[in-house]
Amino acid sequence: QVQLVQSGGGAVQPGGSLRLSCAASGFTFNNYFMKWYRQAPGKERELVADITSSGHLTDYADSVKGRFTISRDNDQNTLYLQMNALKPEDTAVYYCHVWVKGVEYWGQGTQVTVSS
Repeated sequence: QVQLVQSGGGAVQPGGSLRLSCAASGFTFNNYFMKWYRQAPGKERELVADITSSGHLTDYADSVKGRFTISRDNDQNTLYLQMNALKPEDTAVYYCHVWVKGVEYWGQGTQVTVSS
């Protein structure tokens, strides 16, 4: 079955960096478009970044453009989100996401807290 297992995250001061990972299994990872979402307390879940199956094309929310980098290792079936210059407003639970054969799958979520 499809599984997305996240790791990384934690607490960091403003201006710091974190890297999230999402290990995928149960589907042919290198065939699928992948996304990172986040959800802050009291807010709706929002798309942060996405990446094509090859990894050649990426897109970002305006709020993270220039600070976050989405990438993937198709040999290791792993999706990444490198987050630099973190701001308090980046505090949220982050989720990796994939649609496989018409079914939506989410990682378990990883808390990122940016605070001084």
